[in-house]
Amino acid sequence: MTAEKPDYLGHRQRLRQRFWADEGKSMPDYELLELLLMTYIPRKDVKPIAKKLLQKFGSLAGLQDASPDELMTVDGIKESTVTNLKIMKAINLRTTWRILESGDKTVIDSQDRLDDYCRTAMGNLDIEECRIFFLNSKLNIIGEEIVQRGTISQVAIHPREVIKLVLKKNAESIILAHNHPSGDVTPSRSDIAMTKQLKEALDSINVRLLDHIIISKNQIYSFNKHHIF
Repeated sequence: MTAEKPDYLGHRQRLRQRFWADEGKSMPDYELLELLLMTYIPRKDVKPIAKKLLQKFGSLAGLQDASPDELMTVDGIKESTVTNLKIMKAINLRTTWRILESGDKTVIDSQDRLDDYCRTAMGNLDIEECRIFFLNSKLNIIGEEIVQRGTISQVAIHPREVIKLVLKKNAESIILAHNHPSGDVTPSRSDIAMTKQLKEALDSINVRLLDHIIISKNQIYSFNKHHIF
């Protein structure tokens, strides 16, 4: 007698067919995650695992930013699966960076690309992180640097260290970006004071501070657009 195939095998085939109908555009997040988990967990119904992961971490982006220890608290997730999830984040981040630095548009004309990259890199972090994007005379991005990681609510940026990096990169201007894990992108008094202090230091060496953007999971605040400096 032929052994009966598990029900989830038929479900997996139907999911694949639905994915190829429009390359996943109409599929909810948990089904896309199912498809991914199917390749890592071959002999198990992964729908409950996908739903638990999204419930625990809130979104696909939150899932990618979760620590390995946090991920492995979900039943059914093992080290090999965590490794592959982290590889997917690395690919995603590298892809958005390559698009950003492609050079076909100035950073002013490709603000959405920069916003997307910052959301991917920092939007779901649980501590504050500050990055500098270095630009050449044509306003093309030529590099980035993480200049500070702080507590859950504060980072400290030292103008002298920023100037060293600017000179090393031979940058004509920079954009500053940091995240607010709280989700509120309203700049604090210290954010504003630090930005003005940094701008004065950069003005002294004829380097422009084009913008300071604050990132959260769902929002972005631009100092430039709000005429803070």
